[in-house]
Amino acid sequence: MSTLLEYKCPSCGGAIKFDSELQKMQCPYCESEFEIEALKSYDDALNTVTEKSLEWSGYDENSGNGDWQEGEKEGIYTYSCVSCGGEIICEEHTAATKCPYCDNQVVIASQFSGMLKPDFVIPFKLDKENAKLKLKEFYKKKYLLPSSFKAENKIDSIMGLYVPFWLFSCDSVSHINYKAIRRRCYSDSNYNYVELNHFLATRGGEMKFGNIPVDGSLKIDDTAMESIEPFLYDQLLDFQTAYLAGYVADKYDVDANAAIPRANERIKNTVLDIMAPKEYDSYVTENESIQLTEDKVSYVLLPLWILNTKYKNTLYTFFMNGQTGKFSGKLPISIERAAMFFTAIFASIASVGAVVVYFIL
Repeated sequence: MSTLLEYKCPSCGGAIKFDSELQKMQCPYCESEFEIEALKSYDDALNTVTEKSLEWSGYDENSGNGDWQEGEKEGIYTYSCVSCGGEIICEEHTAATKCPYCDNQVVIASQFSGMLKPDFVIPFKLDKENAKLKLKEFYKKKYLLPSSFKAENKIDSIMGLYVPFWLFSCDSVSHINYKAIRRRCYSDSNYNYVELNHFLATRGGEMKFGNIPVDGSLKIDDTAMESIEPFLYDQLLDFQTAYLAGYVADKYDVDANAAIPRANERIKNTVLDIMAPKEYDSYVTENESIQLTEDKVSYVLLPLWILNTKYKNTLYTFFMNGQTGKFSGKLPISIERAAMFFTAIFASIASVGAVVVYFIL
């Protein structure tokens, strides 16, 4: 049985054919021309890369501290919020009276169960007073902030919370093919020309990734957590229940397997960015193979201060990295100040335009 062989144009993706007059392969759509041997080499190179998904061995609780030792869980309780359903974990002497997620009362306590023991923890380096000072600093130089906000709002609650994270570490071996274009512009007395030269750019290499963080809590917004990164992972310590004293811990609801897609996304984006053939004028990824070796997943608790304030019956939540002090959060905007600000901008643009017109006339 005969097989119809079809070549795709590397430039536009259209089917190309052999032109007997040119003695070359030519695309009838974009009129690109290709030497037969070059085209064959292009196809051979593409076929050498088999696209593969990034695969992890997964979290092995037996290789770390996943199992609690006898007596370690005694005196630890789970508190559930009847308003939003959030769960926090703390030792028995912690006065967990507020929910860090919705600021309502936490009223249901039960014996702790159903969570792996963390492998590591980064203890709190900054206290509650530091969090208050950072909030005041955060207000500064915010021109669109209502003037009454700082005067009228008050801090309703400040809570030190350990947030569950999965840390992914691995070595990677990558092989990537890019379709790349180098552009040359020139002209003569009659026309302007743009010459496009198409290339298959092949990149390969090995990279090491250490401690790629993925939030293990659905209740804490991922964007908010990433905005206060990085944490200093060289200060990770073996977990001890004593670190919970005076603080609470979020109970993870994203397990290690569910966190893998986010870790893979961060690895893939980094590999593609570093490997990219930026010496060309433009490029697109044709195919890639990224394989992981020596992979390891750790379960850690990272320190976070959550500050809740109210202004005009609206709750505003702020986050501070409990190790470095990096701060983030959303602030209200004064409509009057915003209107004045943009009016001033448009007025300055209009005045510049008037000056330009004046000089032209």
